[in-house]
Amino acid sequence: MTDQNDSTVVPAGKGAISSKADIQAMFDQIVPRYDLMNRIMTGGRDEAWRKRVAKLALDSAPAEQAEVLDMATGTGDLAFAIAKGGARRVVGLDFSTEMIEEARRKASDRPGNVEFIVGDAMNPPLPAGTFDACTVSFGLRNMPDYDAAIASMTNMLKPGGMFVCLEMTPFHRPIVGPLFQFFFKRVMPLIGGVLNGSKSSYTYLPESVDNFPNANDLAARMKTAGLTDVTYRLLGLGTVAIHSGVRSE
Repeated sequence: MTDQNDSTVVPAGKGAISSKADIQAMFDQIVPRYDLMNRIMTGGRDEAWRKRVAKLALDSAPAEQAEVLDMATGTGDLAFAIAKGGARRVVGLDFSTEMIEEARRKASDRPGNVEFIVGDAMNPPLPAGTFDACTVSFGLRNMPDYDAAIASMTNMLKPGGMFVCLEMTPFHRPIVGPLFQFFFKRVMPLIGGVLNGSKSSYTYLPESVDNFPNANDLAARMKTAGLTDVTYRLLGLGTVAIHSGVRSE
């Protein structure tokens, strides 16, 4: 397991800092420039990170047999990456109807067996214990109860199935930290306001990261949910983490 190299423990609330209805409305609003903003915020690295997540997810079973559930799928980029990796079936789920409509539009010219459905990750409209892997990218922060969300996603896995989470993680390193915080909290909302007409959506983003568990804490929560072999890797100079764990037999 990789350490944060940071002794600061960030107190984490029960879940998202805004209501489900507000978050849903926010994501419905920012669909037109959502993918572009992801590229800008990550310096274009989000695509490479999703490829790593897809590879981890497909380690859970032979790719040609793997059935993977991508929670909080947004416009489907991770689901498409998993399908491109050779998964037999990928289901992308999101509670934003506008996000799912955009994902379905993009799917019209993408290869692979990908299905997109509207649903709540806290109570997915799918049979439990049926997926070889369950993934979530930049979505766990927006769920109303982090522990319950991890438990819900773990419940969707077959015994031995893999849970993989790509998420921002609180960043409190000296020197570099203040520069990152300035960009994240001051510059990004301005860019979001210009490109998406929603400065408040990109003000919410850094606030939600500050409220989120650090990487060590999130790993502990995954273990509490019944996941084993829990590990994580920090990316993006420590601003992003990929966590993985296996549902016990």
